[in-house]
Amino acid sequence: MAERYDVLIVGAGPAGLAAAQAAASHGARVGLIDAQATKGGQVWRHDVRHSAPRMAAAAFRNVGNDANIEWLAQTQVVSAAHGELLVERTGRSQTLRYGSLVLATGARELLLPFPGWTLPGVSGAGGAQALAKQGWPFAGKRIVVAGSGPLLLAAAATLRKHGATVLGIYEQASAQRLGAFASRLWRWPAKAAQAVALRASLAGVPYRADAFVRAAHGDSMLHSVEVQIGKNIRTVDCDHLAVGYGLVANVELAQLLGCKLDEGERHPRVAVDEDQRTDVANIYAAGETCGIGGRDVARIEGAIAGYAAIGATQAAQSLQSARRHARHFSALLEKHFALDVRIRELVTTDTLVCRCEEVTFSALRDFADARAAKLQTRCGMGACQGRICGAALAELGLFPRGGLRPPVFPARLATLADDEFATSHPH
Repeated sequence: MAERYDVLIVGAGPAGLAAAQAAASHGARVGLIDAQATKGGQVWRHDVRHSAPRMAAAAFRNVGNDANIEWLAQTQVVSAAHGELLVERTGRSQTLRYGSLVLATGARELLLPFPGWTLPGVSGAGGAQALAKQGWPFAGKRIVVAGSGPLLLAAAATLRKHGATVLGIYEQASAQRLGAFASRLWRWPAKAAQAVALRASLAGVPYRADAFVRAAHGDSMLHSVEVQIGKNIRTVDCDHLAVGYGLVANVELAQLLGCKLDEGERHPRVAVDEDQRTDVANIYAAGETCGIGGRDVARIEGAIAGYAAIGATQAAQSLQSARRHARHFSALLEKHFALDVRIRELVTTDTLVCRCEEVTFSALRDFADARAAKLQTRCGMGACQGRICGAALAELGLFPRGGLRPPVFPARLATLADDEFATSHPH
């Protein structure tokens, strides 16, 4: 039997938690769903060895103690239609209905191909951080952290806290751009304090600007990386490489629901007004899915969306100034950590781009669009459904973003044949 909520929220990271609390504070029945078993999203992912940050713990407690909020863990959205979501929860399908929907689907890491990036021992920077929190045995491992953006410091700090030896952090942005970024942080004292605390926790770890990994080397496992620092190239022996080039908004569900997207230079984001409304009636979006901005933006926008979703216009409007200030920080990030053109030139003809289907870059260059490439090579048809290679190819300027059909994520055949949802929406 379908469940109905006044406000249904997809994603239990900082934005989703704030939206749930805001909507529930005005008496709405709220459903909060997430694919993970615990609240927190990627930013506040459960750590098996360490307690949650104070801010996260308070958010978890507030949402958990609110009788108006129903927490639906390990719930994956499969398909969507106006007013309804088809989800898969603990191996069974269910239809969830809503008066208003808040999309707080967050972001995923941008991984770019380079020689050796598919070797065992190479992961995303955020991916390595998630693995460490989930108990992966990094203790005693020699790790190189590379890529771009503040996530590198956060990932390195987590890895070190879990016993890894961080050999160095290699940031592709120039020292000049990093200096310009740091000189403007006084406008966001909490961000400045966070950066100082992270750097202090990494005392003794070299941090190099204008530096990036050119290649990873190994046979069955990674054993070294080739790093370019300025004009010099050096080889670093290591056990693990954690490399990531920022984040990409998760817009798939919004796209499936017909919400307008702002295309941006290469990667789309959900278009919203000042109250986080999309152009589809009763659907709101907040946080990273509206553009990468970090935890503070997510919390403010989540609260605005939660208030707006139940008609608490005055409460939503009271947060507009804070939202604008927080979004200015995200614009600063985008400007000063823009990728160097050399990063996009690391891919070679025989470098695997689609890891799931083992498709090389040379096999994709002659296709006019993503659909043609998919039909001929199966690129993007593996387990990640093109989330990794699709974003990489867009960053490389090879294909524009393609269309989307359900399921949003791989699902059981029994879920796809759900009688109740199929009868209501016979596509």
